[in-house]
Amino acid sequence: MRIDETGIPGTWRISPEPLGDERGRFFEAAKESVLTAGTGLPFTVRQVNNSVSHRGVLRGLHCNDVPADASKLVTCVRGSVLDVMVDLRVGSPTFGRYQATRLSADEGTALYMPGSIGHAFLALEDGTCVNYLLSAEYVPGAMVDIDALDPELGIPWELDGPPVRSAKDAAAPSLAEALASGRLPHFTPARPAKEALSHAR
Repeated sequence: MRIDETGIPGTWRISPEPLGDERGRFFEAAKESVLTAGTGLPFTVRQVNNSVSHRGVLRGLHCNDVPADASKLVTCVRGSVLDVMVDLRVGSPTFGRYQATRLSADEGTALYMPGSIGHAFLALEDGTCVNYLLSAEYVPGAMVDIDALDPELGIPWELDGPPVRSAKDAAAPSLAEALASGRLPHFTPARPAKEALSHAR
């Protein structure tokens, strides 16, 4: 697998290196030693979530405000999504900046991020399934919600109509309101990640 840091420091794009034959394809989607060495962010799976969405469903924007930042590996295992990470860490040099990536089951690309990074995605196909490997179990009340359609963020969702959202997501505060609440996580510089790391099976 290949690991490349994105335009938001401390977040990474994981690109598999598939092996194909007459049966189909095989690739390593995650490997603890490679992810930890390539990112400096410990990778220990303590919870696995799957979400299944209709086309036009917009989930997020969510981040965690727990003191011990939890990492998250996000992969689309069926269908496709427009996945967006937003830097919500107060004091970060890229605070408020987003990184949009198209994820599909065909390509197998994944995104790896700390829980302090805001995350949202738009399902582009019916039956789209997104898989999350989490390094910490869910803690009720630790999630911070931001309006994914906040004009201040300016995320180019390329919607062809109103998205389908939960009542909680639709009522989420703007970035400015969340910042004023004092609940946004704070930026802690990490050791520099390697520019890229390749691993062949």
